[in-house]
Amino acid sequence: MSFAWTSKLALAAGLAILPATAWAQSVNISYLTHWSPETVALLEAAAKDYAKTNPDVSVTVRAVPFGDLLTTLRSQGGGSDGPTIGGIYDLWLPELARDKLVAPAPDAVASEVKASWPAGITSAASVGGTLYGIPNEIDVYALNYNKALFKQAGIAAPPKTWDEFKDAAKKLTNKEAGQQGFGMINSWAAGVVHPFASLLVSNGGELVKDGKPALDSPQATQTFQLYEDLIKSGASVPAMATADANTTGPFLDNFVSGKTGMIIMANWWESALKTGMGKKFADIATVPIPVGPSGDKPHSISYSWMTVVNANAGAAEQKAAWDFLAWLNNPKSGKNGASAMSDILMSMGILPSRLSDIDAHKNKLGSEFLSGYVSVLTDAKPFPVVPGGQEFSESLQQTIEALQYGQVSAKDAQATAQADATSILERAAK
Repeated sequence: MSFAWTSKLALAAGLAILPATAWAQSVNISYLTHWSPETVALLEAAAKDYAKTNPDVSVTVRAVPFGDLLTTLRSQGGGSDGPTIGGIYDLWLPELARDKLVAPAPDAVASEVKASWPAGITSAASVGGTLYGIPNEIDVYALNYNKALFKQAGIAAPPKTWDEFKDAAKKLTNKEAGQQGFGMINSWAAGVVHPFASLLVSNGGELVKDGKPALDSPQATQTFQLYEDLIKSGASVPAMATADANTTGPFLDNFVSGKTGMIIMANWWESALKTGMGKKFADIATVPIPVGPSGDKPHSISYSWMTVVNANAGAAEQKAAWDFLAWLNNPKSGKNGASAMSDILMSMGILPSRLSDIDAHKNKLGSEFLSGYVSVLTDAKPFPVVPGGQEFSESLQQTIEALQYGQVSAKDAQATAQADATSILERAAK
């Protein structure tokens, strides 16, 4: 398998690991994440490895549900007793930097990131040209489908166009058996907006263009109408689409149990599928997002995560935090030339974003499930990281959910989405 990002691998792999740091006194730092207990245990194990050469630094890991992560960072990050390190979604960065809750990366860290990560990922971790975090994961969306259900429905191949997509959704729908053809998601902003946006960009549209919302485009009209058609036909059932605070819930359960034929989701949920399906995980495959009538090729929405440091933590704590993060993301901290962070991410089926990590894990990234995601990386469209981006996403979520439940028509949903987005982004830009 070839990877589009390997042109800088020689440079990235050659960067030296930071030497052990001498600390004047013991330093305690904390790391806030939304990861599961199993993944937290892996991070804690990595922290113990770091302590072998940095015995005066202790790292405490704390996890909260995804739905509580941003509010916890905001409520506790303003003081020195808040988490020293936080794992954040790139969409949150502009406001956190504006409110001086996250610290700019030291020059050495910034230089390493710029040399070792793709430019687009580095840009998402920056505001006004200043780097604020170390990128760790990149997530993209693809169409997941159940091969066994496709065979039962007599569908020979996964859909490549919207017409084929709608036809497959119809054939996969069995109301008597409680089976839907295509699973949407609700009650979770990213779960609602990102699949919709992936269909939009595969139809030649955009969420935001030149800093302004573009939800009034003809391509967006067709995407809103696609959702309305799927729901009205019964091929997608909103009651089967609910997510909970941990981004699991009925939408996942219905796909795992074979009650949903297709769903658009990100690569990170591989571990949840494996846990829920066992041997039946072999029935799941991924392909690029079907291309809409106004699109030219498959595209996917992508987004990234990064680790940031609390700007209000003490100087010693900030220094220790950046040193730990530099070690955690260095190729010499993990196995077989991979960083410890990438080993943790790959345990969850999450794509690492450092160039050398992608190469180090290329064998696993070639699996039937993950290869479908790797194949769309080159043409992925980053979710717009703009001031007001989180509020924009949550507003669009509410409008799409209203469309799902038949509270508004596709036409009215589009008009509302554009008007609300315009107001939000204009206000945030002031």
